[in-house]
Amino acid sequence: MNILTIGDVVGTRAVEYLKEHLWKERDRLSADFVVVNGENAAEIHGIGAADAEDLLASGADLITLGNHTFGRRDIYPLLGDSDAIIRPANYPPLTPGGGYTILNISGWRILCINVMGTALMESLACPFATVDRILEREQGSYDFALMDIHAETTSEKIALGRYFDGRIAVMFGTHTHVQTADEQILPLGSGYITDLGMTGPTNGVIGTDAACVIEKFRTKIPVRFKVADGTIEAQGALFTVDPSAARVSAVRRIRF
Repeated sequence: MNILTIGDVVGTRAVEYLKEHLWKERDRLSADFVVVNGENAAEIHGIGAADAEDLLASGADLITLGNHTFGRRDIYPLLGDSDAIIRPANYPPLTPGGGYTILNISGWRILCINVMGTALMESLACPFATVDRILEREQGSYDFALMDIHAETTSEKIALGRYFDGRIAVMFGTHTHVQTADEQILPLGSGYITDLGMTGPTNGVIGTDAACVIEKFRTKIPVRFKVADGTIEAQGALFTVDPSAARVSAVRRIRF
């Protein structure tokens, strides 16, 4: 089974780009399942219901989110109603939506988990303990698991990958918008990459207009950010999974 994972979608032009290209790339890569992180789809901050519906219609089977999950209130009902969009599991229980789902793809049950790091980010519940509880709760109800680790620091992502090696087959980081070159199969058979990168304009600063970001760094004065202009690129990784063994045989970076 091939699982295509796509990095953070930045802005409505990136959504339109996936509408045009994702189905073709899905076919070209023989992807059986597609995960897209969509937390910045609504012009950097959050995702709207229409954005989510567009991404699902474009070829995504699952949308994961992150620290901008609740930036647009119109996404709240969809978070509660759809199994195809999940937010980080370590948010408080009273927040809309859920942090994991089990989807049946080609007869295989995939436990899909979204979790957020706490280093240099919001003070949420411990991601290690949160995911431990999910795996214990759902033991026997899935064939293999995957996890989006939405985190700031490479160390926390790698630590989570090492900790869940052999228990979660597919693990990938999101949030920093910079694709890392460390795709690998961990010692106990899990596939891992520290960050998928992003889907957005390549000539800004992680998808944001460069002049705005430079002004912010130079002056320390609040600046209204906007999505950069220019060429859009989608970045991510393709994982080849043996569902019967819950192990990954190959990981490779993807750009289109």
